[in-house]
Amino acid sequence: MSSFKDVLALYDWDETLKSIHQKTEKDVLRALSHSKRDLEDFKALISPSAQPYLEQMAQESHARTRKRFGNTMQMYAPMYLSNVCHNVCTYCGFSFTNQIPRRTLTDAEILKEAEFIRNKGYEHILLVTGEANRTVGVDYLYNAIQLLRPYFANISIEVQPLKQEEYEHLKEAGLYATLVYQETYHKETYRQHHPKGKKSNFDFRLETPDRLGRAGLHKIGIGALLGLEDWRADSFFTALHLKYLQKAYWRTKYSISFPRLRPFSGGLEPKVAMTNADLVQLICAYRLLDEDIELSISTRESAKLRDHLVHLGITSMSAESKTNPGGYAVEPQSLEQFEISDERTTEDVYKMLVNNKIEPVWKDWEKAW
Repeated sequence: MSSFKDVLALYDWDETLKSIHQKTEKDVLRALSHSKRDLEDFKALISPSAQPYLEQMAQESHARTRKRFGNTMQMYAPMYLSNVCHNVCTYCGFSFTNQIPRRTLTDAEILKEAEFIRNKGYEHILLVTGEANRTVGVDYLYNAIQLLRPYFANISIEVQPLKQEEYEHLKEAGLYATLVYQETYHKETYRQHHPKGKKSNFDFRLETPDRLGRAGLHKIGIGALLGLEDWRADSFFTALHLKYLQKAYWRTKYSISFPRLRPFSGGLEPKVAMTNADLVQLICAYRLLDEDIELSISTRESAKLRDHLVHLGITSMSAESKTNPGGYAVEPQSLEQFEISDERTTEDVYKMLVNNKIEPVWKDWEKAW
């Protein structure tokens, strides 16, 4: 059975990065002149040659976003269920080698967190765990989804990669969407940052969206951890992955996220720094490539930058996020997976959006429509 692994094998990382940097002003103008863009256009739009055209890209990105999504912003909240993890990852506070207190929420604690989040207005929740099959395996997730169904219209997960039949089982419980980030599409760099644990299996993680597609999930979210490798190359391969998935599993909806490497307990400096202007360029390039794709930004980014991004292509955002198990109501002071930057309350983010004439949508609009 074919998968994206076969597609990725046709590309060379270094040659791809070289081709991006070789894009000229002429290539950028050609890409901007197209009403529909292909992956070569995308290369031009994320290249250094496109930087002088960022304002033009931003204006078109804004117009395309408003045309497709209107003046709306989908709101979601992450709920961290457990920080138990058996992987060794160089960039994560939950890494197995980090000497931190481990916690997995009980049923009562899950419901206490749910009540707090639901009272804030959220109807779309993202369940997050470390990767520990025995502690937070399929049975635990199935139970958590069933517990939360009365509280939320849409339940998504960001957990360890699972088998197709396991995703089908969770879909029966009420699972709506799954986010799975490859972290980096550079195999050697991936191995360097994931030396031990099941996550060290690059190919199994790479083929997770294929298993999700075959399981018939309503929505799949993909992305790279920007900073582990060159952001331009990783973003091209994310776009390549997206186009493959859209063709192979055309009934499924897709989202792209833009997590930049953030400080955590242990620390890791980005290999390739990504400026705010770079991030704006990338978001606009994705919108110019695909008018329908959901583009999501988390509280990793600063309040000032997020306020700017709501006009430039972003259609989904979190607010008041806690990246530790029980962080909302059960145990607010426990260790976070990574530091957030936008620490505003849900009410403050709501007011910001309304002041910018953007209507917050509290559940996933795709299912509502």
